[in-house]
Amino acid sequence: MTTMIHIIIPQAIKSVLPAMGNEFIILLKDTSLITVIGGKELLYAAQGVMNRTYEAMFPLLITAVIYLILVMIFTYLLGLFERRLRQSDRR
Repeated sequence: MTTMIHIIIPQAIKSVLPAMGNEFIILLKDTSLITVIGGKELLYAAQGVMNRTYEAMFPLLITAVIYLILVMIFTYLLGLFERRLRQSDRR
C-alpha cells in the first residue's frame, strides 16, 4: 500500500494530468451547449436578461467574456501545475 501511495500514484498523476486538464477546459467551453438540452447555467441567465431587456448583444458579449476569462484562468493554472511537475522530474 505504501508503494502505491508514494510511487505509483504520483507517477500516474504526472502522466494523466495534461489530458485531464485539457478535458476539463474543453468541458468548461462546452457548458454553453447545455442550454440546448435545457440546463440552467451562464448562457441561460444571459437569455433571461435578453428576454427582460430586449437587448441581445450585451448579455451575450458579457457571457463570452466570462467564459474567456474562466478558460484563460484554468489554462494558466494547468500550465503552472504542469511546469511544477516537470521541475520535480528533473530533481
